[in-house]
This record gives sequence, structure tokens and C-alpha cells, in this order.
Amino acid sequence: MKTLQLAGLLAGASALGVVSPVLAHHSHAMFDHAKDVNITGTVVDFAYVNPHGALDIAVDEKGQKVTYWIEMSNLTNMVQRKIKKATFKPGDKVSVKMHPLKDGRPGGSYVTIVAADGTLYE
Repeated sequence: MKTLQLAGLLAGASALGVVSPVLAHHSHAMFDHAKDVNITGTVVDFAYVNPHGALDIAVDEKGQKVTYWIEMSNLTNMVQRKIKKATFKPGDKVSVKMHPLKDGRPGGSYVTIVAADGTLYE
């Protein structure tokens, strides 16, 4: 009987080990999907990573540089949208339409990005 209990505990622990990374994924509730905000600025950094890429953009606001954090999609979706590791480089000028963060911090979830050469990424 103890062997069956131990086997059940091990199976349960194994299942939690598989499920926990999925549970760690956040929702998009932190973004205001009812609003679109447009910003134009200069790429500071582009993280081409899973589970989501991120684009940091310096925007001039009333003479001050404000860095916006833009959440991108996962690598599979970015590849499908022709976004590659070298697509955005520090110093590139970009325009971003995003759903802003609800808490008012500078950032959001991208809807579209227009690169300096006019290429549209959606």
C-alpha cells in the first residue's frame, strides 16, 4: 500500500513539474486593449527571446527621454511575421502602435511596428 501511495505522490509531483511552466505564463490583463497608443522613438534594445520578445524604445517627451518597454510575441509568431533577431537594432527609428499598460508605466503590447524603411510588422 505504501508503494502505491509513494508512486501516486511521485506521479503528482511529476505532473506539477510539467504544468508549472505553463501556469507561470502571464495573461495580457495588464494591457488596456480598449486603447491604442502611438509612439515614435529610437530602439535601445531588442530581446529576441521566448516566451515573449521585448523592444525598448527611447521616446522624447517634452525634452525628456522616456524608455518604453514593448512586449512582443513569441518567437514562432515573430518568425511568421518576418521579425528576425536583427530586425530591430539599437539606434533604429521605429513607430509603434500598442495597447498601453493599465498602470500608466511607459510600455505596452505591440499591435504594429513600422521600421525606418517603412516596413510594417503586425
